[in-house]
Amino acid sequence: MSTVPRRFLVLSASMGSGHDAVATELTRRLEAAGNQVARADVLELLPAGIGSGLRAFYRTVICHLPGFYAGLYAAFFRSGGGPRPGSAPLAALAERELLALVGRTRPDVVVPVFHLAAQLTGRLRSRGALAVPSAVVITDFAVHRQWLHPGNDLYLCLTPDLTRQVQQAVRRPAATSGALVAERFLRSAPPDATLTKDGGTEGLCTAAPDRPVVLVSAGAWGAGTHMVRTARLLEAAGYRPVVLCGRNTRLRSKVSRIAGVCATGWVDDMPGLMAGARALIDNAAGQTALQALAAGVPVVGYRPIPGHGEEGVRRMAEHGLTEYARDSWSLIQSLDTLSEPGPAREQRIATGRSLFSADAVQPLTALACRA
Repeated sequence: MSTVPRRFLVLSASMGSGHDAVATELTRRLEAAGNQVARADVLELLPAGIGSGLRAFYRTVICHLPGFYAGLYAAFFRSGGGPRPGSAPLAALAERELLALVGRTRPDVVVPVFHLAAQLTGRLRSRGALAVPSAVVITDFAVHRQWLHPGNDLYLCLTPDLTRQVQQAVRRPAATSGALVAERFLRSAPPDATLTKDGGTEGLCTAAPDRPVVLVSAGAWGAGTHMVRTARLLEAAGYRPVVLCGRNTRLRSKVSRIAGVCATGWVDDMPGLMAGARALIDNAAGQTALQALAAGVPVVGYRPIPGHGEEGVRRMAEHGLTEYARDSWSLIQSLDTLSEPGPAREQRIATGRSLFSADAVQPLTALACRA
């Protein structure tokens, strides 16, 4: 294989922070291998106002209208018979800007890490308008149909099972890339790290050192149902809940009023925080859950957000990576088992870390060399 540096164009989307986190880590790895990388937000390739409007709409339904989002997901994302609505008309609006960007950056491969971008490149490749190959990095365990377009040249998936699923669905090459998580999550961190009021890792959660710290994730937007109830349940069961409220100041204000519970906004030092935690409660099967697995923190899915969150949490549990607690009793039972040293905890940690042994760069550079 040629060792000549290759050029890549990574297409992300500023929906929360997960896709951008994947794009950042993929960029780091590609550049560390000697390649050149340009990045773009697919929402910014849409006509003025549409991308920001789409982001605001998505955030509103996720945070405030979960039932409505569940209906949208069932209609637009889940597989089904007969004519189904899709994102093709929206993707078409970004075609001209993407082709102009490709002309300026001259990549050897375009790499979408968001499903709308995957539809965009697939459409262009299928009719020959995009002259360079496209390789889709699927960031979800819920591989819904908006990720899949037969025009794309390659798909990178989180697990071998998902790789086979994608190959059968689109009849295109697929490879297992594992999870793209920042390298610092895989390093050992001080075992007594705790959270400070400014998002660092020292001091705030030391008020109850005899209580195991359990993180409760609500994502960058602080989305979730009954977060206050969950925090109270954990505190009553003898745990020290640390609720990660993201940028949801209202949620943080509510949770911070509960005795024995720690509420934080955006956290800069997540690896340090995770080093002091015994488990993570997750509701979206997103980047925070993957970061916890990389850091050796067992994950329990509970009260998932609808749509991709619910399906992803269930799929992660089916892969043996996490637990899925369907009620409060099973949540506490799972935490009691996984937070204590022993074979169950060690097995779950080992299974989680198996997600990070694959190489995402090699299949991308191989595709670039064939182009």
